[in-house]
Amino acid sequence: MRDKDIMDQEEIYSKVLRAGRRTYFFDVRSTKAGDYYLTITESKKFTHDDGSFHYKKHKIYLYKEDFTAFKEIMEEMMDYIIDEKGLEVISERHQKDFKKEEENGISENGAAGNFTDVSFDDI
Repeated sequence: MRDKDIMDQEEIYSKVLRAGRRTYFFDVRSTKAGDYYLTITESKKFTHDDGSFHYKKHKIYLYKEDFTAFKEIMEEMMDYIIDEKGLEVISERHQKDFKKEEENGISENGAAGNFTDVSFDDI
């Protein structure tokens, strides 16, 4: 029996989160010793010019001994993002009138976009 077939048999509980082109799979699985762990899989669909498509998958294995630290850091990071940027989604994909800072006359580092080119040969 292949390893993938064995892994599929050890799946205990699953949830799916569909988010646009991405799908997240949360799966509780069982170790050979009968303990549980979590896998989180991100699957993203890519479409080729000919209409065919493929999926890229990334997987995280999370074991019980890491749950507390992982949860604390995940909550801290999500709180930081919300505190800094709020809940509103800011992106080209989600807002039709979104303009990059460069287009508004401000570069990514916050500098004004109007400047004069200087040749160092002139100095």
